[in-house]
Amino acid sequence: MKNSIRTSRGFTLLEILVAMSIFTLIGLASAGVITSVIESDKLSSQRFEQLEILQRSMLTIERDIMQAMPRSTRIDGELAKTVLIGGEGVFDSDADGIGFVRGGWHNPQLILPRSTLQAVGYRMQDNQLQRVYGNYVDNVIGYEPKVKVLLSDIEDFQISYLTDSKNVDEANLWQEEYSAETLPIAISIIIVSKTFGEIHRDFLLAAGS
Repeated sequence: MKNSIRTSRGFTLLEILVAMSIFTLIGLASAGVITSVIESDKLSSQRFEQLEILQRSMLTIERDIMQAMPRSTRIDGELAKTVLIGGEGVFDSDADGIGFVRGGWHNPQLILPRSTLQAVGYRMQDNQLQRVYGNYVDNVIGYEPKVKVLLSDIEDFQISYLTDSKNVDEANLWQEEYSAETLPIAISIIIVSKTFGEIHRDFLLAAGS
C-alpha cells in the first residue's frame, strides 16, 4: 500500500508549462483562422454589395436609354428642336454627358399629377456617375433637377452615337457628340471604374431612325 502511494504522482511544472504552450499555440492558430474567415466574409459581402449596386445602376441606364423617346423639351422656356443631346461637358459633366426624354415612367391610371414621360440625363461629377432627372418634361425657368448618385469611384464616362446603320462595326461611324431632331440608331457607353475596371455597353434604340 505504501509503495503504491509513493509511485503515483501528478504532473510536474515543466509538463504543465509544455501543455500550456501547446494549447496557447493551438489557440493562436485558431484565432488566426477565424480572423481570416471573418475578413474574407466581410470582403465577400462588400464585393457582393458593390456588384448589386453596379447591376442596379446598369439596369437603370438600360431602362432609360431603351425607352428614349423622340420628344424635345423646353430650355429656359423656349421649345428646343433636339430630342437628344450628348457630348463632353453636357449637364456640367467632368467627362461626357447625355440628356433625353424617356417614356414608360409608371403612373397607373395617371393618378399622379404628371405624365409617363420623364426628362433624364447622365453625367460624371466628383468621380460619381450621376442620374439627373425631374418630375416633368418641361420644367419652369430656374428649376433645379434632382440628382441621384449611381456609382462612385468613377474615373471616366464616355458616350458615342451611331447614326448610320451600314457597317456598324466601323469605329468612324460612331460620333462622340450628338444633337439632332431624331434619335440615333444606337448608343454606346463606357464607364471606367476603380472597382470594376472598364464597363462597356451598347444599346440599340427601337425609336432610332
